Amino acid sequence: MSQMPQQAAPAKCPSCAEPLESGDLFCGACGYDLSAVPAAPPDHPTLTMGAPGVGPSGVQWPPPEPEGSGTPAAPHLPTDLAGTDSGGKPLPGSTPAHGSPDSPSPHGSPAHGSPVSPASGVRFDRPPEPEDYPLQAPDPRVAASASSTETAESAENSETAELPKVCVACRAGRVDDDGYCENCGHAQPRERDHMEQEAGPVAAVSDRGLRHHRNEDAFAVGHTALPDGTPASVAVVCDGVSSATRPDEASMAASRAAIESLLAALEQGTHPQQAMHDAIVAASQAVNALTEEPPSAREHAPHQNAPACTIVGSVVAADLLVVGWVGDSRVYWVPVDRSAPSARLTEDDSWAAQMVAAGLMSEAEAYADERAHAITGWLGADAYELEPHTASFKPDRAGVVVVCTDGLWNYAETAEEMSEVVPADAAQRPLHAARVLVGHALDGGGHDNVTVALLPFPEPPQGAGSA
Repeated sequence: MSQMPQQAAPAKCPSCAEPLESGDLFCGACGYDLSAVPAAPPDHPTLTMGAPGVGPSGVQWPPPEPEGSGTPAAPHLPTDLAGTDSGGKPLPGSTPAHGSPDSPSPHGSPAHGSPVSPASGVRFDRPPEPEDYPLQAPDPRVAASASSTETAESAENSETAELPKVCVACRAGRVDDDGYCENCGHAQPRERDHMEQEAGPVAAVSDRGLRHHRNEDAFAVGHTALPDGTPASVAVVCDGVSSATRPDEASMAASRAAIESLLAALEQGTHPQQAMHDAIVAASQAVNALTEEPPSAREHAPHQNAPACTIVGSVVAADLLVVGWVGDSRVYWVPVDRSAPSARLTEDDSWAAQMVAAGLMSEAEAYADERAHAITGWLGADAYELEPHTASFKPDRAGVVVVCTDGLWNYAETAEEMSEVVPADAAQRPLHAARVLVGHALDGGGHDNVTVALLPFPEPPQGAGSA
């Protein structure tokens, strides 16, 4: 469960969280030396994937909207990473955005604190700028009706239990419409306390955990097809901000809006990375809409923050692995061949990550601090500024994509630790593997809500992404 930020430079003091005025050198409340905390480094574009204008597997992406139509700026990632294959050699066919194919990347080597190892066998590419889509429209002969969307809500509605529910406490009384046993009066677990869902090759599990009174996480999973018939699978995971009002509603609204936007865009032939960016924007708008409530709704809690949540998602389509996020939920890459390195594909919007990026603390020191999990990015009406992060990768081998909240990664933080707890057959049995991962978090203490979605990444065509 995420926490509201202790720092969102330059608006708040990183020590006491008091608001700062422009130009302050010291915090007026606690005297903290603000010159010792440089602002978070600006995002840089990710590295391009494949030949300009053509996605992997020959998928043709459509032209962009005309200039001035409201098309968002190209998505960004906080760090740049040089693309290499599993042997550490430069990937073929990757042309820098400026200069000849042989010219070096303008961004140089991986930045300090980068979450992804170049030796992981994952290819990093710059997303095509919206104005750089010299692409043909999708083939009208290909039907785009292969969509199959399944969310946590559909998981609840698809329950086939026609018999009256039996009390989990006395195992004798029936449960009334209010959720209480007619025999012993025991309150029954809510549907959202534990949710499981499969959608084609994708699976997700969410659990309330052992310490919280409700589940404020939410997920949505689905699968569809690109206009040329190429399959695509999608997963979105959201974590409600505990210090905000109605965080459970925020996470559910965001996950639903994001999955609907993603599937619709992919069916129309939108580039997956642009589709991810737009889906995060749609999720943000859905959370913002929750603030439109009658005045009476805040009579007893007038000073609460607006509904808020984090978001992380992934798309597997046409040999691409696309991720997008705002907040501190994560995506991990775990190859089927465990002798190959795993990788973390996201970088937290958090106080700890900002301290590490600024070179002020080691990762161990930052995450040991009590302010470590204070987030600096989230979805909600009181967010400082929406800055969706997205990145595209081209793995050179089969694997599984782990999309999760901090309720899981707190118990398997590094890529190596996550690789150790992901079952060896996760790509073949994603629902079973998701259950195992949730169980790992519960066995570790279950201090938070736990949500994980798994997307198998198939074996790429022979020679793809290798030297």
